[in-house]
Amino acid sequence: MFPARRGWTVNIIGLLIAVAVAFPLYWMVLSALKPATALDAGDSTPWTLTPSFDSFARVLNVNNFGQYFLNSLIVALSVVVLSTLFAFLAAVAVTRYNFKMRTKLLIIILVAQMVPVEALTIPLFFLFRNFGETMPAIGLNHLGSLILVHVGFSIPFAIWMLRGFVAAVPLELEEAAKLDGASSFRFVRSVLFPLVAPGVVACSVFAFISTWNDFLFAKTFIISAQENSTLPMALLTFFKPDQNDWGAIMAGSVIMTIPVLIFFIAVQRKLVSGLAGAVKG
Repeated sequence: MFPARRGWTVNIIGLLIAVAVAFPLYWMVLSALKPATALDAGDSTPWTLTPSFDSFARVLNVNNFGQYFLNSLIVALSVVVLSTLFAFLAAVAVTRYNFKMRTKLLIIILVAQMVPVEALTIPLFFLFRNFGETMPAIGLNHLGSLILVHVGFSIPFAIWMLRGFVAAVPLELEEAAKLDGASSFRFVRSVLFPLVAPGVVACSVFAFISTWNDFLFAKTFIISAQENSTLPMALLTFFKPDQNDWGAIMAGSVIMTIPVLIFFIAVQRKLVSGLAGAVKG
């Protein structure tokens, strides 16, 4: 009896947590579908009998909206590829090889994750301004600055996460591969990488979400080049001094959520196994 009651209790608690997590998403979609008159009147009913797509139309009609979307996609995918690649190679180095100051390097990587992003925004602004004088592609008003800064913030977390996956691969497996004539590069590419792929996928999800939703760096580094703005910047169009267009804001938020959901659904199986492996490691 008691195990059955405990099972029901766990299921109920899980259901309540799921509802609490999903309700803001539901309210966002509902607000995007409600007519503007209902939102202006403060309609708080959790449904709408007259759904409208006018809010989505206003968002899609924003000048250069397609370019904003493409810029966000370029930055996010570039960060995913670069950060996971560099983090994987770094995790292999700090786990499989002994070298001087390895422990100190790991401590530095750990400390780098503790520094608040807001505290580094101003120094990074001046740094990229100086970079722009010699390397315009990674200076202010260019997507390169956003890619570089997000790669820098994603790598420390990814290294620590992938380190556990790499360490879980037995050394005997590497020795057996070398006996079969495989070089170190061949072992890493053909044996080690497929084994730690779930961890790589998990890191890529976190990198994609943090980059896709970024507003602080996009607002700070893209000053005047509107053609290089990202999707979160498009939402600023609907924040007005007199009255905010909440319907369009919610519609834009829904549109921004769709790529994240697609990316998550595409890798969800690998993500679950990756998170489980990180806990074990």
